[in-house]
Order: sequence, then C-alpha cells, then structure tokens
Amino acid sequence: MRKIRKPGPLASGLFLLAYSIAAAGSDPAESHGLDAACVMRWAEQAAGSTTLDEIRAQCALTPESTGVEESAAATEDTPLPAVEERLAADRQALDRPFTIMAHRPNYFLAAVWNERGWDPTLYQEQSGDPDYENDDVESQFQISLKVPLAIDLFGGRMDLYGAYTNRSFWQVYNDDYSRPFRETNHEPEIWAQFRNDWTVGGFMNTVNAVGLVHQSNGRSGVLSRSWNRAYATFVFERDDWAFAVKPWVWLRSDREDSDNPDITDYLGHGELRLIYGRAGHVFSLMSRNNLESGFDRGAVELSWSFPVFGYPYLKGYLQYFYGYGESLIDYDRRVNRIGLGISLTDWLE
Repeated sequence: MRKIRKPGPLASGLFLLAYSIAAAGSDPAESHGLDAACVMRWAEQAAGSTTLDEIRAQCALTPESTGVEESAAATEDTPLPAVEERLAADRQALDRPFTIMAHRPNYFLAAVWNERGWDPTLYQEQSGDPDYENDDVESQFQISLKVPLAIDLFGGRMDLYGAYTNRSFWQVYNDDYSRPFRETNHEPEIWAQFRNDWTVGGFMNTVNAVGLVHQSNGRSGVLSRSWNRAYATFVFERDDWAFAVKPWVWLRSDREDSDNPDITDYLGHGELRLIYGRAGHVFSLMSRNNLESGFDRGAVELSWSFPVFGYPYLKGYLQYFYGYGESLIDYDRRVNRIGLGISLTDWLE
C-alpha cells in the first residue's frame, strides 16, 4: 500500500487561510485582503521554504480592487518567481515514483560553425592518418537527466539527487570520414540540495547544493581527458532573474599523471551564470575563469531559447561560445563558434 504523505505546516496553514477567506463571505478584500484562488495555487506549487508572509504579499488585493472577478484576474497573471517555478515543477514530479527529470538544458544544435575550425592534430596522431580533417561546421547536442535518490531529509529541507549529462560533438556533415563523433563528454554527478529563503541585496538565496562530479570523454591515448571535482552551487533569484555561483575544487591524487595536468589554468575554479526568463524566452550568460586568468584564458557562453509558433513541446535555441573549455578535448584551445537548433528544456522553463 502506498504511503500517503501528510501535508507540511506550510501547506496546512495555506489551506486553512484559503478556507477562512472563502468562509468570510463574497468579498475577500473586506476580510483578509487576499484572494483564495491565489493562496490555493501557491499551496500546490510553492517550495517548502516559502513563508506565509511571502504568500500574503503575492496574493494581496490592491485597494482599487472592488470585485472578486477583477482581483481574481489580477492574481491569475501573477507568476511564481523564476527559480520557484522550476522548483515547484520538480516538487510535483517528485510525487511520482520512477521519475526522470531534466537537469541542465536539453538541446540539439543542427548547425554549429567554429570560426577557427576544430584542430585535427590529435585525431591525426591517434588514427595514424595525416590527412584527417575536421569540418568547421558540425552538430552538437546535450542530454541531461536527474533522478531523486532521497527527498525531504532533515525536516524536509534537503534532497539528494543523481544526474547524468551527455554532451556530444558530431561531425555529421563530414561524409569524407563517415560522419564521426568528434568528442563526447560524459558527466555523472551526485549532490545534496538544500532549500533556503535568505535574502541578500534584494535577491533571495532560494537553493544551495554540494556535490561530486566526474567528467571524462571515454577515450584512450592522446585523446583521453578526465577530472573529478567537488563543487557547491548557490542560486539567487529576484522576479524573472536568477543568478548562480558555482565554485569547485579539482580532486586529484597526482597532477602530473593526469591527461590534462593544466586544466584549471583554462577552466578555473568555478563559474558564474546569469539567467533571465520572460514570456517563454530564456536568456543565459555564463562566465568562467575570466577574472582568474586576467581575461586571457576564460570563456563566455550566451544562449537564447525562444518560442516557435506557440508550439509547447520545444523551442528555438541559439548558442554562442567564445574561449577555452568548450569540450574536454578542446580545454586548452580557444573556440569561437555559434550554433542554431532546438531546445527541449532550459534552465528555468
């Protein structure tokens, strides 16, 4: 028999608040100044760390509201903050066993052009073919999935997740060499995620995480690349904006035995990401190792996902990357490329 989860104190308080509003009469503004439909909607979707004061602020009726119909229309158009909306969707999915959820963005870039071209030297050495060449145009895609391992630990404030991200670089237009996969990066990870409600500079620190991640390309010889890291993530949000800080530490037993002993000179010790989501559009800016390297060996990635003819299951996707570390095989080579394709899931929506 499936165990029925009892509502937490926040959900119980919200339902009681909504019930008292509804029982007060036809004019909720005269009794509580809140809209019951809005309160019930937040009771279903809000994260466990959301407070009653925050709900009251979101569902308060304006002094100009004189009728239930007008106030309801106003609250129906009031969305959850950007990160809260993503977390609410995850919480709903957690109630279904054997759930697999999106982790990072899932996308397919049909055409990606690198202004500098991708260096064929290592592939020539590995294959023994001095004539091998990479095309300047290829396809790239990313598949990123996560599963809950344990939820509602320590009083409901911590969840444990596992995830796998696959990012592939496909020379699909290179028919001279049988359209090979130029590079594939595998990235399994595990982390503990903590819900939070601290406010710093007008931004709410919604969620934090600590985890371990392994990244490698599964190759041998001169093409082999891999490293293990411990990391932390701190996510802040304000309305449609989200900001994430992700520092990491390279876990290594002997740096000189590594296939990539100078990887932190190019990928640094963390990254920053700024995200804005509005009306189905999601803009993302990533910066890595720019300040550490004096803007000499850093990287910048810009992405934009946008609605396509109102189709609800995918969006258009434009991504630009400049700098080092586009892939493990190119961690120490500067890349300047742009790609266009489709997005299935993004950071926020």
